[in-house]
Amino acid sequence: MQIDLAELKALEDIHRKLATGYHLSETEPGLWLELSAQHDAYAALFAALGYSLKHDERGFFYFDTPETSVNMSKTSQWFALTLYCLVEDFADAGKDPVNALFDKVLGFTEMDQLVSRHLPLFEQLNVQSASDLRKEVFNRMVRLGFAREEGDGFKLLAPCHRFLDAALALTEEKVDG
Repeated sequence: MQIDLAELKALEDIHRKLATGYHLSETEPGLWLELSAQHDAYAALFAALGYSLKHDERGFFYFDTPETSVNMSKTSQWFALTLYCLVEDFADAGKDPVNALFDKVLGFTEMDQLVSRHLPLFEQLNVQSASDLRKEVFNRMVRLGFAREEGDGFKLLAPCHRFLDAALALTEEKVDG
């Protein structure tokens, strides 16, 4: 494939974001549209550089890399635990958990209630308060493209589906096993 670098207008910005683990979604229309329009060229170039560009049809792009660093592993644990607890709480409240995840803005009160209800689990990851949850989890979610700040809270974004998919896969393994 012949790649015209002049056509890849946002190469530097897209690479910088994705290389840090950021998940680029439709909430950043300029970069997302550029990546969508030139997907094949970006994918080929990134593959030549050793990256695997993934496009999830639910509206986001990311580099698929093995999690090798301790920090990323810890971050993934925080994200997974938070999302799984939210899903459980929404389901217990009779709501469709997936819709509720993406419709609700999670503020300090909701974070405080979440940590209180699941404190033994959160304590295992050194999260003991809503302030810890905001600092350790939600601020990182924003930095990696899994959430955005909205008002005094946070709104989860489409890349969170990666963690939901992992939860479903684990559930299916248990059912099949």
